[in-house]
Amino acid sequence: MQRRLANVNIWTVTAMAIIAALFLPNMTIVTGLFTPSNENWEHMKEFVLWSFIKNSLILVVATAGATIFIGLSLAWLIAQYQFPFRRFFKWALILPLSIPPFIGAYTYHGIFNYTGVIQTTLRDRFGMELNPSHFDIMNLPGAIFIYTVFLYPYVYTITQVFLSQQSASLIESTRLLGKGPWRTFFQVVVPISRISIIAGASLVILEVLNDYGVVKYYGIQTFTTGIFQTWFGLGDIETSIKLAASLMGFVIVILLIEKVLRGRRQYSYSSTKVRPLPLIQLTGWKAVAAAGYCLSILALGFFIPIAQLIEWTILTFGTIPLDEFMSYMRNSIVVAGLSATAIIVFALIVGNFARLVQGRFAKLLPKLTVLGYSIPGAVIAVAVVTAFVALDEFLAPLYQLAGMNTTLVLSVSIILLITAYIIRFFAIGYSSIETGYDKIGTDFQDASRLLGAGLTRTFLKVDMPMMKGAIISGFILVFIDVLKEIPLTLILRPFNFDTLSTKAFQYASDEKIMEASQASLLIVGISALAIVIFYKFLEKEMD
Repeated sequence: MQRRLANVNIWTVTAMAIIAALFLPNMTIVTGLFTPSNENWEHMKEFVLWSFIKNSLILVVATAGATIFIGLSLAWLIAQYQFPFRRFFKWALILPLSIPPFIGAYTYHGIFNYTGVIQTTLRDRFGMELNPSHFDIMNLPGAIFIYTVFLYPYVYTITQVFLSQQSASLIESTRLLGKGPWRTFFQVVVPISRISIIAGASLVILEVLNDYGVVKYYGIQTFTTGIFQTWFGLGDIETSIKLAASLMGFVIVILLIEKVLRGRRQYSYSSTKVRPLPLIQLTGWKAVAAAGYCLSILALGFFIPIAQLIEWTILTFGTIPLDEFMSYMRNSIVVAGLSATAIIVFALIVGNFARLVQGRFAKLLPKLTVLGYSIPGAVIAVAVVTAFVALDEFLAPLYQLAGMNTTLVLSVSIILLITAYIIRFFAIGYSSIETGYDKIGTDFQDASRLLGAGLTRTFLKVDMPMMKGAIISGFILVFIDVLKEIPLTLILRPFNFDTLSTKAFQYASDEKIMEASQASLLIVGISALAIVIFYKFLEKEMD
């Protein structure tokens, strides 16, 4: 009995320590609200805060609406109908997620600008001299287009998996009642898919609010650009934190709206005998239209930017030493791999703690750790740097005993960057692990403990093997997001430490978009490979 209590205490203490460490950045933002206002904050409140709110709101509402339309329509086509190349589109439509929006932003700017392929072709081939301003996408509509074509897979993936698991009897009943395909879609499919639609749209909204690359490159004033400007331009961390607190309030309002929209409705099977949806064969112009629609979206989100990146890579190949790019790729894979591994390990511990300890408080604590996903990378960077500098000052006597001439060790190391990644992306790994725990339940754990196994042994021998799918899927999702991260890496990377994303962003910011294509293509290639592996594994798990 004492041994079991000791095991519970170990799990509890470890999980509480992880939760506390992950929650500290949120407290930094909250305490920033109570610091005295300075003239920079007063100036922003009077002149630019409204523009931050307005632009952010326009981006969020327009992008959410467009991604819901595209993601839901594609998910219904794939789940309900049979048409040419359907099996290919089923997994290929996820590939735009492998292209970070900032790479898509500068790629499409290169395609549409005066020396781009479109205007050049119109001038040279057709003799058309058009106003270049007609092709300008470096504005709000252009940013909405970029976010939509590269983020719609969030809605598509979640909704398509949900629809593919629905009972055929539900749809067949609506047809027997005389409802056509359009009425079935709007009166049945949309309501039952509401939870998955809102879940996907929420991820899209969080990505838009946290993005820095697109709005910075396109010159759009949002909360994120304001935070960077006040911190790096004015050197005013206090005002940056107040802006971040405003952004967190914005996010909380959106999450509350999401909760209201979800409501208490739940749709579940009324029978254990569930038949999947039978595919309806499309023929003639309908089959062509369905395949053409899927191909158009996939071309905009993947084929066109990839083709342009390949062309630029060929034109600039050899201008940048190969060993440099190998070091960028090695750095990217190492930090992404270490961060993803740490996140999955911590998520397993916190998730198991939520199962072992009963009570609302124990269930609420792990939810606090996911707030880091709604905090801009710049703000997390401030909190992590502050904490590590204080830790270095505390450990300074040990550094002197070791013969070091500096008091800044941890705060200029790769550990600083990986810690920030863990705080920023813990929500993604934890969501996957939490779903895995919910799926396996506690019956096997209880049986193992009745047979005399301790909590730790049960976790390693029983839970871990059954959690393999959730662990692999969570690792891949975190790996991809870390690989594409810009703000944290730009701010916290050690001296002379570059990754593929930072080099691509630096080249694009210096208007060397052709040179940026090489690093960008490697990011897309690694991410696309990881996404394909993830999808194939997920498909195998579902079968």
